[in-house]
Amino acid sequence: MKIYLAGPEVFLSNAREVLDRKIELTRRYGFVPVSPGDLEVPATDTKRAKGLAISSINERLMMSADMIIANLTPFRGIAADIGTAFELGFMCARGCPAYAFSNTVGDHYARVAVLYEGRIEADAQGRPRGPDGLAVEDFEMIDNLMLDGGIEARGGTIVTSEVAAEALYTDHQAFEQCLRLAAARFPR
Repeated sequence: MKIYLAGPEVFLSNAREVLDRKIELTRRYGFVPVSPGDLEVPATDTKRAKGLAISSINERLMMSADMIIANLTPFRGIAADIGTAFELGFMCARGCPAYAFSNTVGDHYARVAVLYEGRIEADAQGRPRGPDGLAVEDFEMIDNLMLDGGIEARGGTIVTSEVAAEALYTDHQAFEQCLRLAAARFPR
């Protein structure tokens, strides 16, 4: 079984090292890793063409995979990396088993509350809203309800772990727990 390894690790300065460790762990659990960090981007004339080439290659890689493990650790803000969210949705739409992890245990609502400096109040209907008037999801989910819902609907789970700030994208304990769960569900 091939597992697509989604996450913001591709943006790290030590991306190759981090991805290689995830690839090694995936193989150790009897799966074939499919890593977007392994793509070879053809020469292009423009930055836009290069971006489109990367997108196309990633979609082909996802089409070759049977399952996904997505890193939903908040990236550049309060939520998962948007590219990772797309990849998770893509694989869920294909009906593939989905697992995810986050190297922080706080749920989405808690992170939004920090963003709003605690200024969330219920409106007349009891729905929480920030000072900007926008409704705030409060479902005790690690990220947007569609991510959590997509994973659970496909028999997967989200593993969370609190790690030191400097290991936010390099700690593999929660990722490895996803591999254990997938291996138990799909024994080799």
